[in-house]
Amino acid sequence: MNAENELYGVVPIIPTPFTEDEEIDEAALRDLIDFAVASGIEAVCLPAYASEFYKLTDDEKLQVVRIAVSQAAGRIKIVAQSNHPSLKQAIRLAQANVAAGADVVSLAVPRIFSLPEDSLRAYLSGFLESVPDTPVLIQDFNPGGSSISVGFIRELMESHPNFKYLKLEEPLCAPKFESIIRETAGKIGLFEGWGGLYMLELVPLGIRGVMPGLAVSDILQKVFTLRNQGAHQKAFDLFEKVMPQIFFSLQNMELFHYAEKELLMARGILKNSIARKAAYIPDPSSVSYIKELNQRVLDVINDETWEIKSLETTFSKA
Repeated sequence: MNAENELYGVVPIIPTPFTEDEEIDEAALRDLIDFAVASGIEAVCLPAYASEFYKLTDDEKLQVVRIAVSQAAGRIKIVAQSNHPSLKQAIRLAQANVAAGADVVSLAVPRIFSLPEDSLRAYLSGFLESVPDTPVLIQDFNPGGSSISVGFIRELMESHPNFKYLKLEEPLCAPKFESIIRETAGKIGLFEGWGGLYMLELVPLGIRGVMPGLAVSDILQKVFTLRNQGAHQKAFDLFEKVMPQIFFSLQNMELFHYAEKELLMARGILKNSIARKAAYIPDPSSVSYIKELNQRVLDVINDETWEIKSLETTFSKA
């Protein structure tokens, strides 16, 4: 088994379920946590971009973490996303999440406006210092440019022992991942985001895991394990079955919310695919195509030869 609080493998993002009047559906959220536990994964993350965190009030962000911790009851680790462009408010969220029982806290680098690395260093250092005894995962998604530099990552690690994990979401990132592993001597656990789209390229490099949506997490856990164990053809064969759904849904984050929740509905986990407005309203062609893509994922799950449900949940580190 992994060491306490250590993250490894697939760490999916839990979507925020809503009622018809767009209030948080606590019962549905508890069902999602139970589904994650049953899927044989070791940790989940919320509320992140794929949880519509940017549509939640700060109190609601804390609420979903408290619910997740309560429902997990130690069966699965909770990574509590504590995003806020204000350092003061991010610290408040992080400390409250730690008090609620989160195993790891996570923070997205603020990217509303372009900031020099000195400004980002002050922000991230202040956050890390505020929860010194809790492992921290830093996420960087920068549509307007490159993510934080390798030198910056090394300096942050050397100054803050609780900086344990880094999630990057960008294409053509293999050389950067290799540089980070080399410059940090593998002390920072690297996770690939963006739905796990680049995982087959990055697993052989030594990434710690991937952070996709919840609806395909059990399948991607199998892919990750197969690739890590050298069963490359089986990993590719399985990944190719679900890749069209992942690729299509990631064209737009709001489209992703719809497709993800529709798939969870198709799997019998959610009762609706409601996202808070402003939300993507798919045209009839997209609705039909998403149903087709989701059915292909269901076909994989229903194919017992993949043995998704019997996936081994104890991993050997690469």
